Parts: sequence; structure tokens; C-alpha cells
Amino acid sequence: MTLDAPDRFDPLPAGLDPAVPVPGYPNTWTHTPSQPAIRRPTTRTEATGPLDLWRKLPPDSGDLARLTPGRIAQGQLIHVAGRILDEDSRPVPGAVVELWQANAAGRYFHPIDQRDAPLDPDFVGNGRVRTDGEGRYAFFTIKPGAYPVPVPDTWWRPPHIHFSVLGPSSLSRLVTQMYFPGDPMNGWDRILNSMPDESSRRRLISTQLHPAEVGTTHLAFAFDIVLRGRHATPPA
Repeated sequence: MTLDAPDRFDPLPAGLDPAVPVPGYPNTWTHTPSQPAIRRPTTRTEATGPLDLWRKLPPDSGDLARLTPGRIAQGQLIHVAGRILDEDSRPVPGAVVELWQANAAGRYFHPIDQRDAPLDPDFVGNGRVRTDGEGRYAFFTIKPGAYPVPVPDTWWRPPHIHFSVLGPSSLSRLVTQMYFPGDPMNGWDRILNSMPDESSRRRLISTQLHPAEVGTTHLAFAFDIVLRGRHATPPA
């Protein structure tokens, strides 16, 4: 597949980036630069490469809920799908979309997560797919559980899914999160509410499809991701 190299990158609009460090979330203090980024002119290297990154990061299975035939992960089965779009609302084909999440008990399959919550032997919680010619991606997984943030002023992270998207150039990489509509803990989440702009926060919340469109086996959520521009999906 041949991709047209982007010929411009508009500046990110004000209010799109989260206000960091986030009070009450220690990792944002240790992972946030103390000095502003140094601006450098964009060369063709940054604007066009790496192309065909999916060849170096080959797609994995988009089915996280069924790692082994005949066994299925615990929790509410869900289907998450959408499109990867550029700043002009054009689909981005061949983008690498990665997903990672906690299990139904709110615990990550990672040695750094030692919380007293059960692990699911049939759920690892990460996957990778490549968008098709219309920029579409899809994952079949389970709805993640909420989990507490271990700080003195305790708060809980609502159910959410992490996404990493690598588009047609190194400047179009986005790491973000998807939230579920109507969850009361969305209003407490300090990561979601670190976005100064309300419309930006809304773009991080998925849309649930009516069960009549989906059937009886799972719930479904739509989540389009825009890499840049005025309607870009905020980093999170």
C-alpha cells in the first residue's frame, strides 16, 4: 500500500493538551518534563517516516477475550471499533493501533501491578491491529474494572482503555485513553479532567451502540481517533 506523505502539520489548538503534572497522581510528576519542549523545524524525515511501520510492528490478534480456544476471559464482553482519521477527517490506512487495559477486576497483567485483586489466567489485556483502507480498527475484549489510586487523598480511576496509534509519520503518534459513557466516576477522574477544554474531554468518551444493532453476545462501543487538528483526540 502506498501512502501519500503529509504536506503540513497544523499547530495543536490551545486547550488540547492536559494540564500536567496532575495533583494526586504521582506518576505525572516524575514523567513530566520541567522545561518546555525545544522547537525544531520539521524536516522530511519527521514528516514522512517511518513509513509502513506495520511491517516492523506486525498486527496481533484483535480478540483479547479468547486467548485459548474454548476458554473466555471473565467480565462483560465488549466490541470496540472506530476509525483513525487525520486532521482533515480523511481515513488513515495502515495505522498501527495498540490497546492495553486492566481486567474485569481492575488489575493489569503486569508485574508492577501488585494490588490485591484477582488476575484472570485467560486475559492478558493487550493487542495490536492495523487499520484497513478506510482507517477502520476493531477489538473484541472485556470491559475493564475500576481501580484505586494509592495516594492519601484516595480516588478511583473509572473503567478506561489505553490506546497508542502510530500513523503515517513520527509526528502523528498519539497515546490516549477511552472512557465509557455515563460512568459516574468519569467526573472524579483527575486524568480525564486535566483537559482544560470540555469538548476535548468529550472526545475521550466513547459512544455505546444500541443492543438492537449488536445482538445478545456483547456490548459495543464506537471510538474514532483523530490524530491532529482542531478536533484531535487529546493525549492522555
